[in-house]
Formats: sequence, C-alpha cells, structure tokens
Amino acid sequence: MSGAKIVSAARGWIGTPYVHQASVRGAGCDCLGLLRGVWRELIGPEPERAPAYTKDWSEPQGDEALLRIGLRYMRRKGRDDEAPGDVLLFRMREGSVAKHLGVQAEIGEGASFVHAYTGHGVIESPLSLPWRRRVAARFALPMETT
Repeated sequence: MSGAKIVSAARGWIGTPYVHQASVRGAGCDCLGLLRGVWRELIGPEPERAPAYTKDWSEPQGDEALLRIGLRYMRRKGRDDEAPGDVLLFRMREGSVAKHLGVQAEIGEGASFVHAYTGHGVIESPLSLPWRRRVAARFALPMETT
C-alpha cells in the first residue's frame, strides 16, 4: 500500500472533532480512533475490538498496551526509516507509557504528521524536534487492502 494513499486517508479526517474513544470521520475521534478509521478504510475490518479505555489508559500499571498491539498487527521500523504513511507512537512524557498515535504525512525538512489532539481535533502538525523526541516506535501498516 502506498504511503500517499495512507496520508490521503489520514488527511481526510482533518477537522474531525476530538471525541474520546470515538472513531467516526467528521463526527469525532481520538488518536486511536483516527488510526482505526484509516485502517478500516484502507485494510478492512479492525483485527480486534478496541477495549473501553480511560484517558490515563495503561499509565497506573505502566503497561505498554499500544506498543504491544502495534507489534501484533504492524511491522516495526527503525527510528530513522521514515516514510509517508508510517504510524507513529509517542510517549507524551519521558518515562511514561507510549499512548499517542499519528500518521506521518511529510518527511524531510517539512516533516509533519496527522493526529487527533485534545482540544484541537484532527490536525496536521509539524514533526518538530520536541515531537521527534517523543517517538517511541514507528510502524508500517500491513500491505493487505480491501
């Protein structure tokens, strides 16, 4: 599957309001909901049902749930193996569990990513140095398509 197709699908969600646990383009989603929606659009049914989760999901236990799920369904890439369409998993604070997701849109000097962000909805943000430092893992979506 081409990175351009993934980026186009993710950008199609820009402007969707932030709604915790939702995954409906135009109506509402969170960062996991954005990835779930792109997955459904490009690959097909989600491989497993997302559990109900709180905003502090996995933090009290220190559980790397999103990293584990990512490893189960996507191919992990090297930190510097950037390509448009990569799924990025972020740690919002050093030492915390990785629990924010985005889709890399551009690489190089104008690097950016699409993500659902509390208070902003789905936006495209520069992949600035502070964001780059937070990347815990980089994944490639599976090649199967619907």
